[in-house]
Amino acid sequence: MKLKVTVNGVAYSVDVEVEEEQRSLGTIITGSRSSSMTEPATASVQGVAANAVVAPLAGSVSKVLVSEGDEITSGTVLLVLEAMKMETEITAPSDGVVSAINVAQGDSVQAGQSLVEID
Repeated sequence: MKLKVTVNGVAYSVDVEVEEEQRSLGTIITGSRSSSMTEPATASVQGVAANAVVAPLAGSVSKVLVSEGDEITSGTVLLVLEAMKMETEITAPSDGVVSAINVAQGDSVQAGQSLVEID
């Protein structure tokens, strides 16, 4: 293959040899006659109540602004999460009564973790 290359304004004609890559399939195993059984992997997944407000992202609980038994309206700020030096207000999706607070100030939380339950 012939290429034209320009270096510092000077054009050069270059011949390049290209080798074709040889590809082959590795061993293909379609079944196993092994008598040993492998244990299935387990995952740690927490169940979340249907009425739970969950963390939208991983972070730490900066402030808890409600208590169990508080009557709240939609949009009420329940708590504040801090992640990467930014604060995120977690608000109530609907009117109700706070039935459980599943975190405390300073706790680390993962995305999808239940924070507060509202009845």
